[in-house]
Amino acid sequence: MKQALDATARGLRTFVSDVVDGFFEITHNSFALLGLATVFAVLALAARPDLRQTGEEQLMGWLQSRKPVPVIEVSDLEPTAIERTTAASPHELPKQQAAVAYWLSKKYRVAAEPLSVLVAEAFDLGKKTKLDPTLILAIMAVESSFNPFAQSQVGAQGLMQVMTRVHGEKYESAGGTLTAFDPVTNMRVGVKVLQECIARAGSLEGGLRYYVGAANLTEDGGYTSKVLAEHERLRQVIAGRAPPTTTPAPRPNPVQVVAPPAAAKPAQPDPQQVALLGDS
Repeated sequence: MKQALDATARGLRTFVSDVVDGFFEITHNSFALLGLATVFAVLALAARPDLRQTGEEQLMGWLQSRKPVPVIEVSDLEPTAIERTTAASPHELPKQQAAVAYWLSKKYRVAAEPLSVLVAEAFDLGKKTKLDPTLILAIMAVESSFNPFAQSQVGAQGLMQVMTRVHGEKYESAGGTLTAFDPVTNMRVGVKVLQECIARAGSLEGGLRYYVGAANLTEDGGYTSKVLAEHERLRQVIAGRAPPTTTPAPRPNPVQVVAPPAAAKPAQPDPQQVALLGDS
């Protein structure tokens, strides 16, 4: 029995010794191969700089792709952003101005908060210029539908669609022509242009024709009537008689015996002359 155990122990020791020797032999050869591969790689890179550059670029690209995406924290926002935000609570406006802001917001699908700033500015400009504030708002409604970044094909820009290239000097005191896209600045410049147009024409209707560039045309494309109609609707809002914000569709006439002759298309104002008082 003892001899059998001794033989088994010797066999195990021999087996373990063979495994250890084999492991060292394999790792020794592997390290040798790895060393040789490294030497050959270094020699190849030294002989071919283009390969080294390509490898470095691929390695940098891989490292860049592994970088974590930065997360924007609340601390990254500017706490002073409110100072340049064109928005205010409509609840802080006088009752009539708040009613106008809410009515315009519903009709033109614009937030009431930025409209509150525009309405308040229109009323302030109205006091200074003796113009009805609802007229100023009506012009903005027809011109841009209260989009401060609107631009026509001929370069009329902003809420009141003033031709910046013509009236650029009016923006100088505000910091330059880029302020045409600041809502309040565009309103103030637009009102200046409107005042000049009315003064030259001698009447509100004539001034609107000058403003749209149709002073020398037989028709203004319905511009004046659109502005005055919106002006009247806003006056009704102030009076507490808010008109509907949508125009009802006309009832179809089921009987039509004779088709009326095609009416002559009214002459459209030259878009190049929109608010071009300075060129006339």
